[in-house]
Amino acid sequence: MSQLKQTYYEPLTEDAAICLALSLNIFADNALLSCKEIGDGNLNLVFHIINEHDGKGIIIKQALPYAKVVGESWPLTVKRAKIEADALKTFGQLAPDYVPKVYFTDDVLAVTVMEDLSHLVIARKGFINGETYPLLSKHLGEYLAKTLFYTSDYGLGPSEKKAEVQKFSNPELCKITEELIFTDPYFDADTNQFEDGLRTDVEALWEDDELKFHVNVLKRSFLTEAEVLLHGDLHTGSVFAANSETKVIDPEFAFYGPAGFDIGQVFANLLFEVIVNVPKRGLFIQHIETVWNVFKKEYTYLWNTENKESSAKTELFLSYNLSKFFEDALGFTGCELIRRTVGLAHVADLDTIEDAQARLTAKRSTLELGKVLIKQRKEIFNLDAFITKVKEVI
Repeated sequence: MSQLKQTYYEPLTEDAAICLALSLNIFADNALLSCKEIGDGNLNLVFHIINEHDGKGIIIKQALPYAKVVGESWPLTVKRAKIEADALKTFGQLAPDYVPKVYFTDDVLAVTVMEDLSHLVIARKGFINGETYPLLSKHLGEYLAKTLFYTSDYGLGPSEKKAEVQKFSNPELCKITEELIFTDPYFDADTNQFEDGLRTDVEALWEDDELKFHVNVLKRSFLTEAEVLLHGDLHTGSVFAANSETKVIDPEFAFYGPAGFDIGQVFANLLFEVIVNVPKRGLFIQHIETVWNVFKKEYTYLWNTENKESSAKTELFLSYNLSKFFEDALGFTGCELIRRTVGLAHVADLDTIEDAQARLTAKRSTLELGKVLIKQRKEIFNLDAFITKVKEVI
């Protein structure tokens, strides 16, 4: 594969993306390439390039120097592309079944060239269209166990982990998370977006000092606890799925933080379907149970067999860590539920409910469940208590 030597940054066009693909010698010499820009996210350009002769394709993702969701008034460093590429490579080594292959990266152009996953569907879209993906939760539980164990002090060893913490310093994108998840939803911020019918509920949120106390405790954890390398944005829009295959994409928010954050993101984004999809509520509750049970089983196995801190290999300390992860996950779940209801970036699970009254009811349930999980996370000791609490609130 040839090495591209780009000396300056510029956003790619579809034609330029084809030229880049040809320069990498990924396709056969007689390839006839077509390209379509398919990015529907908030931060990047995404090009799908296909060889018309055999249907084989690649994805080229390029970081823009601003947030697409807002525009050029919200500048961002394109260096986040290197964070994402390095995270994909790391997670791909640890959980290769669940991460797309990376073929090429260029730090100047801020591009990552990777495996074409167009045979799969974004999990959130699939859920909304009636899919349930029976193996998704098992796959996510395994992905979480492997990535969260092997990037910790116990999987890497403390010295190597400290070097990785520096490598994955990601202050600009962490600042987005800190503001949009832990700060802005709890006061009258310009970035907040919610329906007029929720104003009374949202204003009550802003006046809830107990809730804000707990949110700030969780924010401090996010700011200070460099436990593991996190994906950092592990919602169902960052997961490609089919009935037998799952791939986790888009780790540009990756950094070292509390393990419960990624787990909580997964819980929350499955809970959106628990709330809105009444006929299949039981299936999505089972998904949540499977994520945790598989994670716990696989993490325990890795702890006992791969642990580089011999003095830590006790059942008591393992139990302490799993309990902490679960408690933290519940709190972060609550934060995600609230911010996706009243903050800048919503989820289609809620927003595509056509009946206005039903939509408001679902969003009120989401806000209430979020508050309960944040405030009561220390009293919800196990998975059964978690599911019981969810059923009580919704």
